[in-house]
Amino acid sequence: MAAEIHSRPQTARPVLLNKIEGHSDAVNAAVLIPKEDGVITVSEDRTIRVWLKRDSGQYWPSIYHTVSSPCSCMSYHHDSRRIFIGQDNGAIVEFLISEDFNKMNHVKTYPAHQNRVSDMVFSLESEWVVSTGHDKSVSWMCTQSGSMLGRHYFTAWASCLQYDQETQHAFVGDHSGQITLLKLERQTYSTITTLKGHEGSVAALWWDPVQRLLFSGASDHSVIMWDIGGRKGRTLLLQGHHERVQALRYLQLTRQLVSCSADGGIAVWNMDTQREEAPQWLDSDSCQKCEQPFFWNIKQMWDTKTLGLRQHHCRKCGKAVCGKCSSKRSTFPIMGFEFPVRVCDACFETIKEEDRTPLATFHEGKHNIAHMDMDPSRGLMVTCGSDRIVKVNNSCVKHRAAEAKCKPKQIKPTI
Repeated sequence: MAAEIHSRPQTARPVLLNKIEGHSDAVNAAVLIPKEDGVITVSEDRTIRVWLKRDSGQYWPSIYHTVSSPCSCMSYHHDSRRIFIGQDNGAIVEFLISEDFNKMNHVKTYPAHQNRVSDMVFSLESEWVVSTGHDKSVSWMCTQSGSMLGRHYFTAWASCLQYDQETQHAFVGDHSGQITLLKLERQTYSTITTLKGHEGSVAALWWDPVQRLLFSGASDHSVIMWDIGGRKGRTLLLQGHHERVQALRYLQLTRQLVSCSADGGIAVWNMDTQREEAPQWLDSDSCQKCEQPFFWNIKQMWDTKTLGLRQHHCRKCGKAVCGKCSSKRSTFPIMGFEFPVRVCDACFETIKEEDRTPLATFHEGKHNIAHMDMDPSRGLMVTCGSDRIVKVNNSCVKHRAAEAKCKPKQIKPTI
């Protein structure tokens, strides 16, 4: 069956400021150094590099350090200049970077996992390093003593992590598509709930502690917003990517969500607008419009002497319908559908032209994006991926961020 190709609405893409090359393997993480013209990268080539911008305008490595195993992820705390590196062998290595960013000293090595470290967060308040790994576990270790405080196992690879510093809650996404919320304590923990909504492995999480919103991106090409603070189970589905969503960043000041996918797609979602939850898909043995039987409804097929039809679902009302009763396609951004999706004929008639106004803009990063970091105050974005290239871009949300700082009540982000 031929694949359906959706065209992506285009706007001006982020402006490329610098391209950093030199790694001999995939770059798994890159972060901007706050208040400095610098970038820190970690790679499968086993190197940790600190790149500083020189007078020539180019980035050159001021620190080039090689470790014993490929580097899979990192957590950098700028105020203390402590950096934690997750490795393919399951260990986490802590370093202290000098004030001039020209030297890096080893502090500790933590035996966190039995397999590749997939994500981690360092909490200065609790002096914990919380991490997830391909050994299907989340662990939390004390950075003062270097000892293991606790561990919890899942049924699938733990792939990504977010941590709330104030409440010590951890959100863990896994390869089964679930997100588990844990309350961490010293030597113990409790499982609060499990969030289910993705149809593929969860690849990225972002937690906003102010509005208490959790965002997740997955291999099913979708992003879900979970309203944790509302305590009503409200979720919003956002569909605009065509590949695995691998990086997320929510800009609380401007109420914008930035998401990046494996094909280089960068989406900027306006979250400062009224949105509706997509309906749950209904189950039925026959079309809920024309009442023709679906192909597994043997009894009705026999009674009516007709062939069974294939089941589809209207994205607007959620009803189970046949192909004849859902021949139309439409965008419906208020429910998160930024490209045309299947709707039943009745719902298609109710969608007005103004209902199709996009609530997101789309840009091309022009390389595989495995990780993304942003500095909204400077309007900078850094991306990296399997092509071994690190790109420093002029962020597509720079002007909105600057405007929000001056006039927060007048902001209406409609990029």
